Amino acid sequence: MIPRATPRIDPRLKRRLARQLALFVSALRFLTRLPVGDLCPDEDRERDRLARALRYFGLAGALTGGLSAVVWWIASTHLPAAAAAGLAVMTGVLVSGALHEDGLADTADALGAGADRDRALEIMRDSRTGTYGTVAVALSLGLRWAALAALAPATGGLALIAAGATGRALIVPATRITGCARPDGLGGRVADGARRAEIALALGTAAAFCLFLGVQGLWALAVAGLAVWPILRVQLRRLGGYTGDGLGAIAHVGETAALIAFAGLFA
Repeated sequence: MIPRATPRIDPRLKRRLARQLALFVSALRFLTRLPVGDLCPDEDRERDRLARALRYFGLAGALTGGLSAVVWWIASTHLPAAAAAGLAVMTGVLVSGALHEDGLADTADALGAGADRDRALEIMRDSRTGTYGTVAVALSLGLRWAALAALAPATGGLALIAAGATGRALIVPATRITGCARPDGLGGRVADGARRAEIALALGTAAAFCLFLGVQGLWALAVAGLAVWPILRVQLRRLGGYTGDGLGAIAHVGETAALIAFAGLFA
């Protein structure tokens, strides 16, 4: 019997696939606290690597939402909807390391204080959270909690995945619409902005996950985009561009707005 030849994969294709996987892992390393390794070659500069990894922000957000969805699905079979929703929201915060909540708090404190540009950027650097930041995070988490609790288990799980993808994907066009206000900060790691292909891939990923809830799901993506637009405009007017904290605020508000939209559409 003649053994079959093992199909050979083109080495160039293997390298391309390995590089894309490495970029996805870079997105996970930046957006989550998941214990993933670093697959990028040593010669790749961190700033360039993260700028290219923007294309996978939507997918990384979907994975974060998926972990919350698993907790939601399990908890909703044994607990009241409010308790299950609280556990799911808490899971999302833990997976992301409260990265976006911190960004929202710092942005609210800086922009709510009515300070000039330099003072606002100084407030963003301060690790302490003020009144505006505390209220903003509390309201946002409460709205997300209530919106999820209003949904059926299956719908809520899909909404968590789609909203997670939407919030992170909206970071990507924001880096192209305005420049970076503080190149030496966290936002400076993507200061060159996303290319059109990265924007299309990130938003296309979010749209694909929203479509799991039907064509109506695209309305949630549109609502999220409209919700984050004023935040980006205020950053441009007050700070001269986005900051790392500002991008975190965009992700958090976008995710919250998408969940509220899903609740309005399907509750």
